Order: sequence, then C-alpha cells, then structure tokens
Amino acid sequence: MSIQKTAVVGGGTMGSGIAHVFALAGCEVVLIESNAALGEKALAGIGKNMDRQVAKGVISADDKAKALARIKTAVTADGARDAELVVEAVPERLEIKKEIFVNLDALCRPDAILASNTSSIPITVLGAATRRPGQVIGMHFMNPVPVMKLVEIIRGNATTDATYKAVHEMTLRLGKTPATSKDFPGFIANRILMPMINEAAFSLMEGLSTKEDIDTVMKLGMNHPMGPLQLADFIGLDTCVSILEVLHDGFGDPKYRPCPLLRQLVQAGRLGKKTGRGFYDYD
Repeated sequence: MSIQKTAVVGGGTMGSGIAHVFALAGCEVVLIESNAALGEKALAGIGKNMDRQVAKGVISADDKAKALARIKTAVTADGARDAELVVEAVPERLEIKKEIFVNLDALCRPDAILASNTSSIPITVLGAATRRPGQVIGMHFMNPVPVMKLVEIIRGNATTDATYKAVHEMTLRLGKTPATSKDFPGFIANRILMPMINEAAFSLMEGLSTKEDIDTVMKLGMNHPMGPLQLADFIGLDTCVSILEVLHDGFGDPKYRPCPLLRQLVQAGRLGKKTGRGFYDYD
C-alpha cells in the first residue's frame, strides 16, 4: 500500500509537525482543527518551521512551496473521508481519543489505517472502539517532529501485519527511524523516560538540590542533551502527569505515582514552555 492521501486530527505542536513531514514526503494532507482560526495558526506555524529548514539548507524554497500547497485544513472529521492514513494527535485523554476513533471509523474509507500519536494510551483500547481493530496502530512521533528521527510504532492486540508493514514503510519514507513496541502502558519511550522525570521532580520537591543542578547532573554526568526538568517543561507538565497516571493505572505499581509537585504545578496552570512557566520561566 503506497500511501498518498493522509489526514491529521489536531493541529497543535505534534499534529502540525506530523502534517509538515507528511507534506514534505509528497503526501496530500488534510489538517483537521476545531475551527478555521486554529487551522490557519497551524499552517502559519508549519510555514515558519519550513523557513528554518530553508535557512539551514535542509530543504529548498521550492520544496517548501510545494509542501505547503499539499496541506489543506478542515474543521470536521469529514476532511479525513478520503485519507488512506489518518493520524490522531489530540491531548492524552482516553475518552477524547476514543470518540475521535469512533467518528473516523464511521467516516473513513474501509481500507484506511487509523493511527494514534498517543504516547501512553493502549492502542488495543482505541482499536476496540472501532469496527476495524486490525487497521488501528500507534505512530508515536517525537517532538519536534521535523527534527527528531524516531517514530515509535505500537501494534495493538489485533493490528494486522499489513497495517504494520504500511506504517513501517511510511515511517521510512518520512526519513524517520522506526522502533516497534508491544502495547503495554507507556510503550518503550515513556515507560523509561517518565520515571526519570518523576524522580527528578521528587528530588526537587524534597530539597535534594536546585532544579538547575538536577538538570546539570543529567546533562553533564549522563550526557543527556537536556535535563529532565527542562525536558518535562518542553513536553508539558500536564502531559507528563497524564502519562504517569496511565502507567500507574496500567501497572498498579506505586513507583509510577505522579509527584505531588508535578500535580501542583499543573493545578497552578504552570504547564511548561507552552504556558511560559513550568519548572522554569520562559517569558
């Protein structure tokens, strides 16, 4: 299956990044947002990110123009009706995602693959909400999507070999490196990453050290490009809490309980870089 028509549900940071790389790979893309203004904002952001690639010589100005011409916006899931591959990229809330998959299943062509960019929610559960569980799969991109090379591919309990092969081939076509995971909470990336971020938050809450020194130890001592607290700010502290809750519920292990400091910052509206404040200030 050579995928040419794609759709992305959600035009936030991840969704717009996914639309960006699909368009550069030669696919037609319908980017679905809840209203026209958000769709235009997402398109403008994609244009700015492509400008950076042009300035760095990664793509040409002609590449940018052709890619942008391949992206259309829509305000309802009807925009995905003709897509061969649809990627859902909305916040990490199971009920929101399930509703989207139910709607896509009813609207999309029978052979369409429905993928989720979820970083923790079980693909099997999303597939079970549809009449095509064999064509439901996880396609977890990393942020920022145009830069990061990894795509975590998650096979649900019913995902077919044909679905997996099509998504694996598409991942390579995007210039990404696929890594395959079974469908357990957190998959590979967040099952390993989130406990580190959580432990860093506990270390800060308990007064072990400053946020700067905690991040410095991991950057210089472990050769990480970014410390765990700064990384949490970039991911979004609300997203970190949601993923930890999925891990905690899925495994029933107290080691995954979200740090109270993380919850407190989320309750205060300090979600990280996207709100201007998290562990650090970005204003």
